[in-house]
Amino acid sequence: MIDFLDNDEYNRWIKHAEKTLESAISDSSSGFYNWACFKAQHAAEYAVKAYLRGTGINPSGHAVSLLLKNAGFNENIIDIARIIDKLYIPTRYTDVWSEGIPDDYYALSDAENAIEAAESILEEVRSKWKSLKKG
Repeated sequence: MIDFLDNDEYNRWIKHAEKTLESAISDSSSGFYNWACFKAQHAAEYAVKAYLRGTGINPSGHAVSLLLKNAGFNENIIDIARIIDKLYIPTRYTDVWSEGIPDDYYALSDAENAIEAAESILEEVRSKWKSLKKG
């Protein structure tokens, strides 16, 4: 049972998640697919951290699936998070790839899938937060 909800902290982090997702969508429409993927991952991460911080937990790490698991979210949304967890490093670092740069390895479909996953996670976080406030 959660005794205290920090609505201000939740709102601060969820707003950052929403802005980051907007930026991912903008990057995708501009052809910056690797950055759209990375930002979608980060938007999801910020959303889960909004939930955790709002419930008094100071989370660490960047694995969205593990953050969701530790927060008690259902397996379906955790599976969706596993899709974008794989985008945290290779979307940004050239030395991950034996040739080329990260931009060479991502397409519009990758960005769309990442954004869709992030949107699902944000929606699930908002829903779970709302249910806590009712209880």
